[in-house]
Amino acid sequence: MPPSIPENLEKVRLRITQFEQKYGRPEGDVGLIAVSKTHGPEKVREAWNAGQKAFGENYLQEALAKQEALADLDINWHFIGPIQSNKTRAIAERFHWVHSVDRLKIARRLDEQRPASLPALNILLQVNISDESSKSGVGIDALAELAEAIALLPRLVLTGLMAIPAPTDDVGAQRAAFHRLRAARDTLLASGHERCKHLSMGMSHDYEAAIAEGATMIRIGTDIFGPRN
Repeated sequence: MPPSIPENLEKVRLRITQFEQKYGRPEGDVGLIAVSKTHGPEKVREAWNAGQKAFGENYLQEALAKQEALADLDINWHFIGPIQSNKTRAIAERFHWVHSVDRLKIARRLDEQRPASLPALNILLQVNISDESSKSGVGIDALAELAEAIALLPRLVLTGLMAIPAPTDDVGAQRAAFHRLRAARDTLLASGHERCKHLSMGMSHDYEAAIAEGATMIRIGTDIFGPRN
């Protein structure tokens, strides 16, 4: 029998703690987001019962169906997929965090559509850290201008940066990409964006390198839930 979701979670948590120690990070410094895309609500519930409270979703319609099925649970929902203009209202209304904002038009829509009854929406700017033409994300050179514009939007809080670097098994290349994101975050902090502290980087194949370079959130799917459906 393959390992259960609670067993997988325990293994991932142990490795996170080991990597925190290895790279001189305070224990508990790295948050775990369980990426539940393509896995049904029963698997999310199983992970929640094992102590996992933050879940990441890439596809809005799938996420909304899960939110309905799991409305009895206190889940911290993170939207981590590409954002289309016609999807912003539901994202603004139903999520606690959004990791994939990469242009001002989307940020403005999220700001306008965030209900006044809810706290300001935590957003991270997605950065195209490897300059891939096929990838979403703002370029490093345009990051400061976008951050300045978003800082003026009252229903959003700029809390950090996110990246999905080009996949590679070369640990040195993994660390170099994550280091670039950290340097970009540090530049924003130094320029007055004092709440821009988070680095959402690292997935099942490269989260050791991400933790080494300062990740505060890692996004793990396969190592928790198994292969995608």
